[in-house]
Amino acid sequence: MDIKLICDSLCDIPDDLYNKEYLEIVPLTLILDGKEYRDNIDLTKEEFYERALKSSQVPKTSQATYMQFKEVFDRAIEEGKKVICITGSSTKSGTYQSALLAKNDTDGPIHVFDTEQLSLGAGQYVVRACDMIDEGLSYDEVLSGLEIVRDTVSILFAPSSFDFLKKSGRVNLTTAILGNMLNIKPIFIMEKGEIALASKVRGVKKLVGKLIDMVLEKNEKYLGEITVIVGYGSNLESFAKLKEEVEKRLEDKVKKIVYAKGGACICSHTGPDIIAISYSK
Repeated sequence: MDIKLICDSLCDIPDDLYNKEYLEIVPLTLILDGKEYRDNIDLTKEEFYERALKSSQVPKTSQATYMQFKEVFDRAIEEGKKVICITGSSTKSGTYQSALLAKNDTDGPIHVFDTEQLSLGAGQYVVRACDMIDEGLSYDEVLSGLEIVRDTVSILFAPSSFDFLKKSGRVNLTTAILGNMLNIKPIFIMEKGEIALASKVRGVKKLVGKLIDMVLEKNEKYLGEITVIVGYGSNLESFAKLKEEVEKRLEDKVKKIVYAKGGACICSHTGPDIIAISYSK
């Protein structure tokens, strides 16, 4: 195996990929209640969910650094590897720039991908890269395959409530109170580095139905070719409803479905009680 796959912890991926010998994850730093933690190393996702929901403060994240990437790049090149580095969106974090600076200071084959995505959207690149590496594709073939992902990837995500969006200042107090009182569920979409409100529904049942409707509508022409990642956090009841809907309406229609827990980096802003779905060709 001559490929070393590196990603940052902005990329949310299924648990089984963490065991891939060719994959290394560079963690961002979490700041919670005044203390710093390496994402998913010093604090697991489940521990983060529990503590974030109890905290009166909004968790914060700090980008992965130049030195973190430089160390893993140097080690990979010394081992004779060709590096593919996948990072979260350059518009939302300085992590991509850290990786790029480290690449420019390292002699050897290193390609840094700005996914223009976060969470499951960025995770799409990692899932697809692992599939291609496991199939025995070459370094150049994997890079070409990832460019196809770039053209078709999106993520839809829905916080359970407006509480974290309110605390972080992303929605005003009145909107948050009314949204929670009326059980309104916002659905956001991220494409090409930008996040926008895509829809609003009332109640979890309508929410999961709308998420699947949007996946079907946006991929109608090539539905059988897409990989779907379903994400969730601490709200297991909502996730169970989403999983049931996914299995009923997508299981035999798409190429692949996998599941992943939402990481602390995205949940710091939306809250741990989130469900999401991403797709790419």
